[in-house]
Amino acid sequence: MNGKRWSWKRRGNARPMAATTTVRTTRQGEIVGFVAENGAHVWRGLPYAASTAGGNRWRPPQPPPSWEVRRGALDFADRCAQLTNRGDADEGVEPGIVVGSEDCLALDVYAPADAEGRALPVMAWIHGGGNVWGRSGLYDGSRLAVNEQVIIVAVQYRLGPLGWFAHQALRNEAPDEHEGAACFATLDLIASLQWVADNIASFGGDPDCVTIFGESSGGHNVVTLLASPLAAGLFHRAIIESGSFDSVSLGEAEGLDGDLPNTASEIARKLGAATSDDLRAASLSELFAACAAGDGWFLDVPRVIQDGVVLPVAPLRDSFASTATFNEVPIITGTNRDEMKLFYFADEKTTKKRFGLLVEARDQRFYDALTHYVSRVWRIRAVDEPAATLAAAGHDDMYAYRFDWDDGGRFLSMDFKKLLGAAHGFQSPFVFNRFEHLGDADRVLFQRRTEGDRQQLSRAIGAYWATFARTGRPSCSGRPDWPQYVEEGGSYLCLDTDNDGGIRVVNDSDDLRRVAADLREDERLDDAERRAIIDELDRWMFARPVQATLRSATGLA
Repeated sequence: MNGKRWSWKRRGNARPMAATTTVRTTRQGEIVGFVAENGAHVWRGLPYAASTAGGNRWRPPQPPPSWEVRRGALDFADRCAQLTNRGDADEGVEPGIVVGSEDCLALDVYAPADAEGRALPVMAWIHGGGNVWGRSGLYDGSRLAVNEQVIIVAVQYRLGPLGWFAHQALRNEAPDEHEGAACFATLDLIASLQWVADNIASFGGDPDCVTIFGESSGGHNVVTLLASPLAAGLFHRAIIESGSFDSVSLGEAEGLDGDLPNTASEIARKLGAATSDDLRAASLSELFAACAAGDGWFLDVPRVIQDGVVLPVAPLRDSFASTATFNEVPIITGTNRDEMKLFYFADEKTTKKRFGLLVEARDQRFYDALTHYVSRVWRIRAVDEPAATLAAAGHDDMYAYRFDWDDGGRFLSMDFKKLLGAAHGFQSPFVFNRFEHLGDADRVLFQRRTEGDRQQLSRAIGAYWATFARTGRPSCSGRPDWPQYVEEGGSYLCLDTDNDGGIRVVNDSDDLRRVAADLREDERLDDAERRAIIDELDRWMFARPVQATLRSATGLA
C-alpha cells in the first residue's frame, strides 16, 4: 500500500542460546535453533535462495547455499536493502538512510515444542511495509504457533526497485521467458514456498496444508500469488489482511506510458545506465539515490507489475473473473474499519502536535469524514468488488471480515480512540497475540484495563485463522459461525471485543454508488471539502482508479 504502519518494537534483544532439541536437517544442511520463552522452537535466518547481489540482481532467485557443518539459526537475516523512514525512529535510525543487504532471502520458522514428526498446518507470513520497507524479524510467530498448534514461517523478499523493475535492457539479455520477469519479489515468495514444500516436514509441518497470509502489502502479495501461474500447487489457502488487488502495466512501470514516479527508465537515466551490466554495477546507494524521495514514509516506485511472466499482462484484479485464471483455493479477505486513520494520524496536514508530543486533529470533523470515506473505498476495492467478481466466476469459497477494535487509550489531550480507532495494521497484534505495535506509545494504545478483552479477541482470531489453515473453513468454538461471503449477500464477520458488540455476523456490502450518495449528502461537509476528499484518493494506489467515478456520481467533476 502507499502508506505506512509502525514497526513492532522488540523488547529485549539478548541473543538466544542454541538448544540441541531444535537440531533439524534441511536439504541445505543441519541447523540448530533455540527455545522461546513460551516453549516454542524457533529457527531464524534460514536461506531459501542465494544472495541477489551482483550478477543475481534483477534475476529469478537462485538455489540456496549448502553447508557441511551444523549451522546456527539464532539470528535474523539482514533485511532487504531499503530506505529507512519514520517507522525506524523507534530504533534510533533517521529516515532516508540505505540499510540492509541484497543477501536477504531468508525465512524464520516457529513451531510447537512437540511438532517434530507431526503434520501440522503451515502458515507462511508475508510482512507489510508498502513493498518497499520491512522485514520478517518485526513479527514473532511463537505464540500463534503454540496457541494454535501450527507452524509459522515468516518470509523476507526483495523490496522496492530491487523487487520490481521493468527495463528493456534486462529483457534483451534474458535467455528465456522466465528470466524476462519484472516481479522479482513475487518470484522470491514462490521460491520460499518451494523451500517450504521441500523442508517443512522436518519441522513438523504438512507441505500439503500450507496457508499464505499477509498484511497490507503482504496481503497484496498474497493476491499476486493467487494470480501467478508459477505459484500453482504451492499453497492451499490464502488470507488477505488489508491488501490490494491492483497492479501497474509493464509500460507504466518502465516509463513508456502514464506518469508514475521512479520508473525503471527514469532510474536508468539518472544512473547513466544503458545496459543490464550498467544497471547491475550500480551500488545500492547509487540505486536508491536515483529514486526520487517519497513522503517521509514510503519510497513510491512501481510494484506489482503485469509483466506477462509472473503475472498476466491484464490487470491483477481481472485474474479473478474466471476460476481458470487464478489458483483456486479458499480465501479470507478483510480490512480494518478505520484503515486510513493511521496514515492521516501521521500527516501534518490533518494533525498537529502540542508540546512536540501530543497529537491532535486539526479539524476532528473533517478528519473523521476524510478517513471514513477513504477507508470505505479501500474496503470496496479489497473486499466487496473482488468478492463479487469471484462469486460471478463461481468461486464461493470466500470469507470476509472487518476488524473493529478501537479501544486505544488516551494520554492527556491525545485520544487514540478518536485519532486511530481500528486503524491499519491494528489486527496484527491480535493475530500474533503480541501487543507490541507502536513502540513507546503501546502503553497508551494497549492499556491494562483492556487486557482481558484483548486477549479473548486475540485468541478467537487466532483460532479462526488456524482452523481455516487446517480445514479451509474458519471456525472458533463458542463463537459465531463464519458464513461464506456470498451466502446472504455480503456476509462478513465483524471482529471486536465483547464489551463493544463482540464477534458477530453482519450482512452488508458496500459499493461506490453508496459512497458517492453518502458523500454528496454528508451534512458535515461543504462542496470544497467533498472535492478535497475525492482529490485525496490520488495519493493511494488502491483508490486512484475510482476518482472519476466518484466525481461523476457526486456531481463534483
